[in-house]
Amino acid sequence: MTALTEYQRLESRGLWRDGPAAQRREVIVSFGDASLMIGESPSGRHLSHWSLPAIQRCNPGQYPALYIPDAGSSEGLELDDPTMIAALDKVQALIARRQPHPGRVRGLAALGAFAAMVAVGLLWLPGALIDHTASVLPAASRDDIGKAVLADLTRLTGSPCAAPDAQSVLDALGDRLLDGREGHLYVLPQGLAGAVPLPGGSVALGRGLIEGHDTPEVAAGYVLAEEARAAVHDPLRDALGFAGLSGAIRLLTTGKLPPDALKGYGEVLLSEEPPGIAPSVLLKRFEERGVSATPYAQSLGIDDPTAAPLVAGDPFASEPPTAPVLNDFDWVTLQGICAS
Repeated sequence: MTALTEYQRLESRGLWRDGPAAQRREVIVSFGDASLMIGESPSGRHLSHWSLPAIQRCNPGQYPALYIPDAGSSEGLELDDPTMIAALDKVQALIARRQPHPGRVRGLAALGAFAAMVAVGLLWLPGALIDHTASVLPAASRDDIGKAVLADLTRLTGSPCAAPDAQSVLDALGDRLLDGREGHLYVLPQGLAGAVPLPGGSVALGRGLIEGHDTPEVAAGYVLAEEARAAVHDPLRDALGFAGLSGAIRLLTTGKLPPDALKGYGEVLLSEEPPGIAPSVLLKRFEERGVSATPYAQSLGIDDPTAAPLVAGDPFASEPPTAPVLNDFDWVTLQGICAS
């Protein structure tokens, strides 16, 4: 169905039940070939698919929108994503236009054109509004959202490690690597192998980066890499994209996200592949912060395409930095941060 071409990448979250007495389940809804695909969240496992021509909306004009796959079906789907709802309206309007309706051709054509205009507007609006929201938020709000993201992460990883003696060393390491910016370093006890940037300038590190290496340069390299990544791919923009259009509007109007807007975002951060960063960008940051790039590059493995350029371009390959990342005593102390 050519009407689906523009929506082939469109998906949203919804609530689905497979029977009148069944409990509603959070699902991922996306367009298939002439059908609406319903998959399990977050695994994406297929649950059901509905024929687009047969889908019926039970409450036109009301939100959230309620759908059934056809008359008399026991399944049900609840959607509150305005982009997906508008897209369904448009596709069904186009389907209706292809069916013979004597005396109504002109009216249905106008309705289809109107639905198309609405769909185009709604497809453009979410991204633009989220970009605008991310660009105007003050530092305090960014930090609040970073803490909310960290809180959702800790559902899966446990609370950040904070042995008293080691915490002061971690704070000092953050001051050195983050170059005086707002933000902190956090060490998570499980579930995180590398590091992830948080809105507001903070970085979360996996415990293995601290306990699994003899020197601090590997952990420092991960911090600098995530800081460089965050400068190109704003983690606040990604978090707001997960929260959706309604979350961005609520944040703009009240200064706060809805309480559950970031629920489940921790799974996304732990499972998605981070975007790549050019070795030249990384090497500049390593040179600015006085950190050798070779230990970090070697930890990536020989299959990583950035490893060899980082080793070859290490600004401290022939002469070490004037000041170590941490002295030996502080590094040993930091390695015990998850001991208590």
